[in-house]
Amino acid sequence: MRRLVLALVVLALVASTGSCQIEQDMIDRVTAGEITEARASWWGFDEQDSTQALQAAINSGAERLIVENMGSPWIVMPIELASNQEIIFEEGVEILAKRGEFKGTSVALFAARNVENVTLRGYGATFRMWRDDYDNPDLYEKAEWRHTLTLRGARDMNIYGLTLTESGGDGIYLGGGAGGATNYNIHIRDVICDRNYRQGISVITAENLRIEDTVLSNTAGTSPQAGIDFEPNRKGGERLKNIVMRNCLAENNAGGGYLFVLDNLYAENEPVSIRIENCRSVNDRIGARVSTGNTPEHSVSGYIEFVDTEFISPTGTGIMIGDKPPEGLRTTFENCVLHSPAAGHEEIAPITFTANRHVVRDVGGVDFGELVLRDEIEREPLGWVSMALGVNLTDVTGTLLLERAGERTPLEITPERLAAWAPRSDVPHIPLLRLADFEFVPVVDDPPAEPHYAPASFNLRRTNSAAFYAEAGDEVVLTAHFDQVGIRGGTTAAVTVVSPSGEEVVVGTIPFQEQGDVSFTAPATGLYEVRAESGGNRLSFIDSTHPLNLCTDTDGVPLRMVYGGGELYLWVPEGTEEFGVVATGEGTQEAIKVALYNPQGELVQEEDNVAAAVFMRVRLDAPSPGEAWRIEISRPSDLTFEDHSLSVRGVPPLLAPSPEALLRPR
Repeated sequence: MRRLVLALVVLALVASTGSCQIEQDMIDRVTAGEITEARASWWGFDEQDSTQALQAAINSGAERLIVENMGSPWIVMPIELASNQEIIFEEGVEILAKRGEFKGTSVALFAARNVENVTLRGYGATFRMWRDDYDNPDLYEKAEWRHTLTLRGARDMNIYGLTLTESGGDGIYLGGGAGGATNYNIHIRDVICDRNYRQGISVITAENLRIEDTVLSNTAGTSPQAGIDFEPNRKGGERLKNIVMRNCLAENNAGGGYLFVLDNLYAENEPVSIRIENCRSVNDRIGARVSTGNTPEHSVSGYIEFVDTEFISPTGTGIMIGDKPPEGLRTTFENCVLHSPAAGHEEIAPITFTANRHVVRDVGGVDFGELVLRDEIEREPLGWVSMALGVNLTDVTGTLLLERAGERTPLEITPERLAAWAPRSDVPHIPLLRLADFEFVPVVDDPPAEPHYAPASFNLRRTNSAAFYAEAGDEVVLTAHFDQVGIRGGTTAAVTVVSPSGEEVVVGTIPFQEQGDVSFTAPATGLYEVRAESGGNRLSFIDSTHPLNLCTDTDGVPLRMVYGGGELYLWVPEGTEEFGVVATGEGTQEAIKVALYNPQGELVQEEDNVAAAVFMRVRLDAPSPGEAWRIEISRPSDLTFEDHSLSVRGVPPLLAPSPEALLRPR
């Protein structure tokens, strides 16, 4: 009796310290193969850090491992899963990421790298991380890959019943393994992915993937912020083949519910085969979005089919199709319902097709079957927003059963009805001129006392270029400011100057949220190109010793900007009879107001709330004598003033902050 009392005292002391003694005899029996079912606590438990114990239990080779409910979380650092093992997490178990750890930008709570025959079963169990910590720049480097569970090249893996929450990336990530190996035969069932930072689930590459009875909710933090995002990274071995989602719910995601971003799959990739069946999107920003590449080489084949699926999108677009050409990937909707899309935004169509600036072929290839559209707003049910000129919407079929005010009206999508919803874009041929087509000199030989040389109010985004003229021996100084867009982090922006002969003169860096100078002595006389790389943030040139012109053609891409605005001038060379200005917003919500003035200061054309591309065409009564025209960019009256772009046709692709700063062909 005394020995029993003593044993109970020892157990009480162990429990009070939050740790558990190692049971070496049981561990030895597992190692010897005498028993195939083990309990994780045999390797110990420490309420401060159980990483070593849990990892040792997984590495033991036990065919079946039970992770017990110890009354407090299993606090761990990154854990690697092993092949040929079933892990059962008892009801109430919480696996908690150790706070202050996971400093690496791509470390996951659990990782399954090139493993096979693995089952994670955890009904009533939770994997939890510290999303808000990872979003704090004072604590962590900005990243989007601190996943709760990452699969890379996993085979024959099952994930049942778990709740995966508060990650610094995705609830579940399915990426490529060693040698680009895809994930094969994966079954996800009865899982909840809630409050994750980037996605509920990301599928980069998978074959034979089933996701059933799963909830993907409350994703927010960094784009795309989707319930589930199918988004391969590269052409070649990555694939989305034989994938089925059934009885799933995407809800309250800051991005979309079901996203298919297939721009990185090419015609040479295996055809896509995805079925979304009896699923729902509720209160996601976009119910479903499908986008692909658009060129013949850069667009995958196959199909995506939605069956018996419902989209309830009161705060955003119901269905969005981007860039997808009629040929290749086919998208179909069978017995689907779209309910109350974008209820507070009558300017947004419930179903929206878009074309980005780089699109060269028509968009379409969608059959809506008999889709029920419940919409109380008087608006067109289908919209077309193109940022590319001369691209049209074709091969869209089906019938929209419009329910409004208690009545149902069938709207068959005939070619005539589609043309009314998406008017054709037939653009006159006015050539896009290149910098290399001209030799440039300043318009003004003797600048004014206080020259306005830098386009300081215009914020450049992504990759852009500018140009200036300098004499050999000139001391050149460019001052730029690199600033933040949204919550994006950053380090430096690169500014590269190229000489008239095509050689790099200097490569400067502008610190994040600071200004910096790029200076050098001009080695030759002529035109210098300035290449600016600002990524997802913004860079502005706030001062320059030489007249600085923004280029509206960088490798065939227009001048891309965000916020800002103001006046820019373009030079219409002597003899010009016709030219044009192309202005573009960024889809359905981001727009600009643009106005074009002649040299006498008279308004020639003004366009407000420009989201899709507009072409401002100018036919001159008499050939130009060589003169400056003015463009004004400002905030739209109704939509958001954010991303936008400019390009010009029929005139040199340069825009200056003042007439005196313009460069003209010699």
